Amino acid sequence: MTDLPGRENDPNENPFAMFGNPEQIAAAMRQFADMLSAPPTSGPVNWDMAKNIARHAVAAEGDPSVMEGERRQIVDALNLADLWLNEATALPSGINSPQAWSRSEWIEKTIPVWQKLCDPIAARMVETMSGTLGAAGLPPEAQAMAGPLMGMMKQMGGMMVGQQIGQAVGSLAREVIGSTDIGLPLSDNAALLPGGVAAFSQGLETPAEEIRLYLALREAAHHRLFQHVPWLRAHLLGAVEEYARGITVDASALEEQIRGIDINNPEQIQQLLSGGNLLKPEETERQKAALSRLETMLALVEGWVGTVVDSAAEGKLPSATALAETVRRRRASGGPAEQTFATLVGLELRPRRLREAAVLWRALEADRGVDGRDALWNHPDLMPTADDLENPEGFVRGEPELDLSALEASLRESSAAGGEGAPGEGGAPDDGGDGKDDDADGKGGGG
Repeated sequence: MTDLPGRENDPNENPFAMFGNPEQIAAAMRQFADMLSAPPTSGPVNWDMAKNIARHAVAAEGDPSVMEGERRQIVDALNLADLWLNEATALPSGINSPQAWSRSEWIEKTIPVWQKLCDPIAARMVETMSGTLGAAGLPPEAQAMAGPLMGMMKQMGGMMVGQQIGQAVGSLAREVIGSTDIGLPLSDNAALLPGGVAAFSQGLETPAEEIRLYLALREAAHHRLFQHVPWLRAHLLGAVEEYARGITVDASALEEQIRGIDINNPEQIQQLLSGGNLLKPEETERQKAALSRLETMLALVEGWVGTVVDSAAEGKLPSATALAETVRRRRASGGPAEQTFATLVGLELRPRRLREAAVLWRALEADRGVDGRDALWNHPDLMPTADDLENPEGFVRGEPELDLSALEASLRESSAAGGEGAPGEGGAPDDGGDGKDDDADGKGGGG
């Protein structure tokens, strides 16, 4: 007997029809349970929930554990790459414990840095969302009595932000190759993902061993910088935090979006969260200045890495030039990784001037040698600016031999005299006084 259309929604035929779609109900209940599981002092985002969502996203497409043979190949490649780099840079090894990760392990190992990057922005978003949710969900006469409910509103806002962060990290985990893909130090350990290396290799007519070694060179070179340039980590992460401190949120636009949500429709909530519009802050001049500094430093990091890797691979990897161009196109054109990071922290991480930075580092090496080139990393004030990328030859020829000891003595004298303090001391050059920030803006923006 054929059922009549619509009978499946008739309570007389299906006693559970009144409760709606069982899968939607289950999804909503899981989200609600995750929201309630966050301790009151856990911060603006339920990171346990975000991590679980990210892991589920990679597991849905398959995330096999790293086999012993794969692990050995990765570890051997990182160790050999690190040995080759000794001939190409004055910076010592930055590899302590080379590792091979699955995508889930990448999530687990990098979540602490994502938390540091995302919490400042998430806190502002949750505050705005909680107020908007309270205003949108209560009649005017009840809003004055809603104090006890604001804690729940904040938890709900934190759940919504955490869900989007989890989806974004899971999306990024499906395409990363190692711990340094986005140019930021996401882990203290150098690591490659066999799955990421295999995905990168698709369509390339190059031996797998050469591809693995080339990617290991890039990973190891990044870690030499992050481990032995003490101010660099704080400089990069501090620029992101500076961006977050200047964030403003269009509350009226956010309220308009939230007013249209049917809280009984998980699919509608999911669509809003995955669309990326909920976490799109307005850019201020302060944020644009921080972004300019960040993009310049990312270009310098990537340019230096490319330069030393090319030198280390010369005569050893026949396909190094072709692989370098593949990496440049992948990194410079932007893609899901940059879009995902934009979703996470509200800005795009794209070093837009990779070639200019590489030209500058090569010119420095030709003029001053490897030691003179790498000596610029001794202090942030020695680094080229955005203007210098426009005129690398002018930077190389126009600067006298830089005397770091004299610079540090001058900074100490200024500090002792009651000045603003030494820019960059304490590991965070962008966290100094306003005078330093203004000076950095002027140098980096075309002053």
